[in-house]
Amino acid sequence: MKIIATSIFVEDQDKALAFYSETLGFVKKHDVPVGEFRWIALVSPDVQNGTELILEPNNHPAAKEYQEKLFAEGIPVTMFGVADIHAEYKRLMEKGVKFTMKPSKMGEMEIAVFDDTCGNLIQILQE
Repeated sequence: MKIIATSIFVEDQDKALAFYSETLGFVKKHDVPVGEFRWIALVSPDVQNGTELILEPNNHPAAKEYQEKLFAEGIPVTMFGVADIHAEYKRLMEKGVKFTMKPSKMGEMEIAVFDDTCGNLIQILQE
């Protein structure tokens, strides 16, 4: 068994697609209409057959509440690995990304947290 996809709730699928592809650099793998919404899956440009990130609409009240409470508590919804956290922090800052936590040592790891502009906090971790 392996993880093939993971979802995050987003307030606006178009805005999320733009942020995750244009700002973060993920590659769109699927964008399929499903009723009033779309099945949007993104992958890492380095591992295009890897785990897919699904941009899930938060139209259900439970999803919206879950997303809002995590954000209010400062809890990231997911984590992305980066090779050089300081270079990635600088690159994203130059693109206007707002960080809630600058790169910080946590034991043997170094992490940072940013706002995805779509209702979520995302943590990056230097691998």
